[in-house]
Amino acid sequence: MNETSQLDKVFHFIIKRMIKTGRSPFYTEIAKDLAVSVEDGRKILHDLVKIPGGGVTLLPHTDYIASFPPFSNLPTQYFVSVAGQQKWYAQ
Repeated sequence: MNETSQLDKVFHFIIKRMIKTGRSPFYTEIAKDLAVSVEDGRKILHDLVKIPGGGVTLLPHTDYIASFPPFSNLPTQYFVSVAGQQKWYAQ
């Protein structure tokens, strides 16, 4: 799988997980979804973060997703509700 299609797959996996659960996956879950080693899952996540203008950020000095546009993995003053259910925050 080339790097671009792999990053596309990771992006899609993360956004689907955030929509479904209201939280971002850990890099270990990314690795499992891609059927790669845990370390490769971590590296792929960091490659996604490095995309200029992508807006994906990690918590400082960690491998945890802080924000994944348009969502925030951290509580913010911007609540997102769907059908009366609030499990998301916006950036």
